[in-house]
Amino acid sequence: MPARPVIRTVILLPPGERLAELNRPALALSPDGTQLAYVATTQDGAAQQIHLRAMDSGEVKPVSGTEGASGPFFSPDGQWLGFFANGKLKKIPVSGGVAQTLADAPLPAGASWGSRGMIAFTPGLTQIQEISDSGGTAEPLTHLERGESAHTWPEFLPGSKAVVFHAASGVAVQLEGASERRNLIQGQEGTMPRYVPSGHLIYAQAGTLMAVPFDPQRLEVKGAAVSVVQRVLRGVSPWATQYSVSDTGSLVYVSGSAQELENRLVWVSRSGTEQSLAAPAKDYGLPRLSPDGHRIALVSGGQVWLYDPARDTLTRFTFEGSDNNFPTWTPDGKRIAFMSNKGGIGILYWQMADGSGGLERLTTSQNTQIPMSWSPNGELLAFVELAPTTAGDIWVLQLNDRKARPFLQTPAYEGAPQFSPDGHWMAYVSDESGRREIYVQPYPGPGGKWQISTEGGTQPVWNRNGRELFYRSGDKMMAVDVTTQPGFSVGKPKMLFEGRYTMTSGGTFPDYDVSLDGQRFLMLKPVEQEQAAPTQINVVLNWTEELKRLVPTGTK
Repeated sequence: MPARPVIRTVILLPPGERLAELNRPALALSPDGTQLAYVATTQDGAAQQIHLRAMDSGEVKPVSGTEGASGPFFSPDGQWLGFFANGKLKKIPVSGGVAQTLADAPLPAGASWGSRGMIAFTPGLTQIQEISDSGGTAEPLTHLERGESAHTWPEFLPGSKAVVFHAASGVAVQLEGASERRNLIQGQEGTMPRYVPSGHLIYAQAGTLMAVPFDPQRLEVKGAAVSVVQRVLRGVSPWATQYSVSDTGSLVYVSGSAQELENRLVWVSRSGTEQSLAAPAKDYGLPRLSPDGHRIALVSGGQVWLYDPARDTLTRFTFEGSDNNFPTWTPDGKRIAFMSNKGGIGILYWQMADGSGGLERLTTSQNTQIPMSWSPNGELLAFVELAPTTAGDIWVLQLNDRKARPFLQTPAYEGAPQFSPDGHWMAYVSDESGRREIYVQPYPGPGGKWQISTEGGTQPVWNRNGRELFYRSGDKMMAVDVTTQPGFSVGKPKMLFEGRYTMTSGGTFPDYDVSLDGQRFLMLKPVEQEQAAPTQINVVLNWTEELKRLVPTGTK
């Protein structure tokens, strides 16, 4: 059979529209290649929703009921659209109808609809789960190994008996029901794997699409990976890359570089008024104000940096290890604790804030550890340990003897522990109810716990006066009045402001900080909101014919 011609074209979005939610997948081709779903909003900031485009006629229609959606994906027969919205996994008929909720997914990172009536999805900072496309109870499909925090971007292989996905080590595959997995592609930047019937496994690596021959029966790669498409738009963590392929061999993708999704530091008032800082746009994450409010510790490019707003200087702070993250100032401002992979797996270190003395190890563990909060006297450091069986537990390191002891260790995920300003309470995130909410418990106990958030919540931060607790619920910044004397009581959550500010590191750990007076919030604003967002989608019809030439599989 003669090769089909490879045809390249560009889809221009209707005037006034732009692609949206670019830290999550924003486009998907139906399996037969006849329909394109993409997430868009209008230039005037109207609510984002999924739009459907017929690939033959070019007719476009918005899909009512998908407001706030991200991560669209099709059912195998192309009759249904799956998507995430408002912390839920949902589905809706392509022909129109009412969206149906299938499961909680507070921090989604990919989904795939299999031919056997099951949907594999990552609901948050956890392993991949599986649920019937008619609803029910989600069950784990993969299992986290030691030192892992999440599995993302699942994709069913033909027959839906195996799933490929992104793990800490790279691209992996696991048979349904199996306890062990096989690593296919080494390297953390190998993400968003997709199989195409030409016999190739496609995956994204730092904004480039790679292809490698792959046997879906033996679950084996059969050669070296080859770069096949460059400059594909990539978001920040969890590294969503804007591309989709159909079973018929078509490819759609958005051109661009990761730099288009860098962040700016901005102050945001309680009413939502923004004031930009002079720091250059970078891939910032996890900003932390020094105790005196004069400096900002933050992460960029796997290293901790210090920014001085008064002098407008950005100085690199860490130099050992390739992943230094989650900076946490000591209460006296003399040191910064952080996670470092200097010795292999990421554990706790600290260093003098003036850069002298080098790194000093605080703990030893086979599991990843994430520092979060110091007690006010600087004697205790609360951190999260990513355990293989419980996903996340809260531990406290006692500095005088360097011994760590568990504070919360349950089958549920617990994270983002925050000591109260008086040191007697601990705020944290837990998914024990089925979705992530904010709770407070007395420290060190005993005592009960109080649920602070009411409709989902992550990223708790105390007001330094101890009378208020902040958290994020989607795009909303929430505040709750708290009283600790003579007993603990909590008010009704109220929204301070709403806006699309960056969430990194799975969205659970605070991606903001609060000024000393509690009146301003140091946030990360995506540059894409300040510049022209993408308005066109590249299309390559019969792309697999090109793949066969570029990356021969050895089969006919």
